[in-house]
Amino acid sequence: MAVSQEFRRQLEGYSLTTAEVLYHLPDHPHLLQVFVWQQHDIFPLFPELKRFLAFWQETLDGPLHSVRVMHSRLIKPAELKTISGEFNLH
Repeated sequence: MAVSQEFRRQLEGYSLTTAEVLYHLPDHPHLLQVFVWQQHDIFPLFPELKRFLAFWQETLDGPLHSVRVMHSRLIKPAELKTISGEFNLH
């Protein structure tokens, strides 16, 4: 069975990152539009997000206003709790 590329990347340290990008509309610069970007990326360096934002600034007409980043790790160590007693039910 083949392991998916996304799962492999998670094991390498990638985890879900969401960025809310506010940018000025090219035809109406006083108006802001929202774009939501979501990808697996490495915290705290965010190379994928930086690559995307560089592409945006080089290629697209809408100048960036702000970027808000949210991050959550998808694979975490299991939580284990010790039991101090044992109860038998009838």
